[in-house]
Amino acid sequence: MNTQDKHTTVLRQTVMRVSVISIAVNIGLSVMKLFAGVVAHSGAMISDAIHSASDVISTIIVMVGVRISSKAEDREHPYGHDRMECVASLILAALLMLTGFLIGRSGVLVIAGHKKIAVPGMLALAAAVISIAVKEWMYWFTIHAAKRVNSGALKADAWHHRSDALSSVGALVGIAGARLGLPVLDPIAEVVIAVMVIKVGFDIAKDSVSKMVDSSVDEKTLDAIYRVAEHHPGVVRVDSLRSRTFGSRFYVDLEIAVDHNLDIQHAHAIAESLHDLLEARYPRMKHCMIHVNPDVDMSREEKRVIREKAEAVHEKRDDEKDVR
Repeated sequence: MNTQDKHTTVLRQTVMRVSVISIAVNIGLSVMKLFAGVVAHSGAMISDAIHSASDVISTIIVMVGVRISSKAEDREHPYGHDRMECVASLILAALLMLTGFLIGRSGVLVIAGHKKIAVPGMLALAAAVISIAVKEWMYWFTIHAAKRVNSGALKADAWHHRSDALSSVGALVGIAGARLGLPVLDPIAEVVIAVMVIKVGFDIAKDSVSKMVDSSVDEKTLDAIYRVAEHHPGVVRVDSLRSRTFGSRFYVDLEIAVDHNLDIQHAHAIAESLHDLLEARYPRMKHCMIHVNPDVDMSREEKRVIREKAEAVHEKRDDEKDVR
């Protein structure tokens, strides 16, 4: 198994493990919040329970997206399915922004006086505290795994956990405020949280779109690759280095110059050894394409002669095909 296959396997296993834990936690929290909301007469806690239940759907989307993105190349998809993870991230970003909108809408309606807040019991307050602690732990647990395998979909799911923690903070403030005679704190908190959730959703969507339009990898990684190529045995200089992201992975197009006196076998051996080194050193590198140039610049006249000879060869082959 090569480095790229190992990265894909680790990505899939990590996402599945984190997602199963996430689903179990969210189901447990949803049941707890719903029970507390009904018993303690808290509309905010019942809404928070529905929010936790929606996280189960978002986690399933992550699992499906990553599973599809890790599929091997086929005839219709010769470059693989990596960008399906970006699609999953976009769906989650949309869910986050929709959640933020609904939270904000509810808060605005209450502030406008179209809804009333009943004074909830202590059970709802305790449920909110437990929810905040658990969902914040889930955020850090998931975001750590997302950074380790560089998964945009898992990162989006982590922020979904935090949005749930924030909504629980809103519920806590609202419940505490209502019990202290300040019910207006609940809708104000909801609007603030809504803006934060929408901003997170927008940032995730922006990052996913960036990965889908062949943006370059970060400068630190690009500089490191350049230094590795520049100091590789047999490489005289690096003429060009370009990269493009592809889901959670990336491609590299590299042009190197070698001694113009080398035969094609030696020049190829230098390029191949550099190719293998880079793909082994960077597991996220899906493929590295290396073009070899001579270390001396050819004149325009020399390039013209080579081009004309090549065209003559191709024309001769075409004529032979026509004769056959």
